[in-house]
Amino acid sequence: MRIAQWEDYELLDTSGGERLERWGDVLLIRPDPQILWDTPKLHPGWKTAHARYRRSNTGGGAWEEWKKVPSVWKIGYKGLTFRLKTMGFKHTGIFPEQAVNWDFAGQKIRRAVQSGREIRVLNLFGYTGAATLACAAAGAKVCHVDASKGMVSWARENAAASGLEDRPIRWLVDDCLKFVQREQRRGNRYHGIIMDPPSYGRGPNGEVWKLEEQLFRLLELCLPILEPDALFFILNSYTTGLSPAVMEYLLGVQLQKKLGGKVSSQEIGLPVTSSGLVLPCGSTAIWECKDMDMD
Repeated sequence: MRIAQWEDYELLDTSGGERLERWGDVLLIRPDPQILWDTPKLHPGWKTAHARYRRSNTGGGAWEEWKKVPSVWKIGYKGLTFRLKTMGFKHTGIFPEQAVNWDFAGQKIRRAVQSGREIRVLNLFGYTGAATLACAAAGAKVCHVDASKGMVSWARENAAASGLEDRPIRWLVDDCLKFVQREQRRGNRYHGIIMDPPSYGRGPNGEVWKLEEQLFRLLELCLPILEPDALFFILNSYTTGLSPAVMEYLLGVQLQKKLGGKVSSQEIGLPVTSSGLVLPCGSTAIWECKDMDMD
């Protein structure tokens, strides 16, 4: 398992279907359905947290505040700054376990840029832009695509907070599948593609995305927009049933078979301070060109 290491974020404890997390100076309790254990909640943060997200029996849920939570607050990771806020459906604006993928992409880009290459990266389903900013900070030209206008605006705010607003980043509100099809027609190509597709979603014009029906097709469409000397392709998922091995197979039949290189897959996770164990938090499959080894 690949494990993310932070200073401004900390997974303090897990029990009873919930996480106790420190986001900078803010302590939050959030539900996590894979936390099946009911161990004693000995960490004092369970009693001193700022807020807890409680799910509703009818769907959704709401934040219950015990202390004042800032409307927006910031945390940092290796020179990047992220603006956080408590959102509907328990989220805060970033997935901290994804830092392992930001680091991976950044290392590959820096190495290539230092050798004099111009690197272009496409971030599909880009959300609030953490991967986009990691790639831009490493020296890449980045195209950030998300179907939500609000998420793209948030990503731009994160870029400004990180001092990267002047970097060569294209911010696009678009349906990812349709965008890739247009990039094919335009002849645009990339040295790296990152995607974290949802299980289900809608595009800006009501387009319906269903992962199990459209992921293979999207991967197939991405092949023509990868440069012959591409560096990497990162596919991440939180979808139940889409195991690391399945994603590795997908990249194997779509990318490795045609481009060579190698494919690997692993769970990604976060260390739990109270237990010393690691909480699995999703899966990632990576294709990389043959002369680039995983760090």
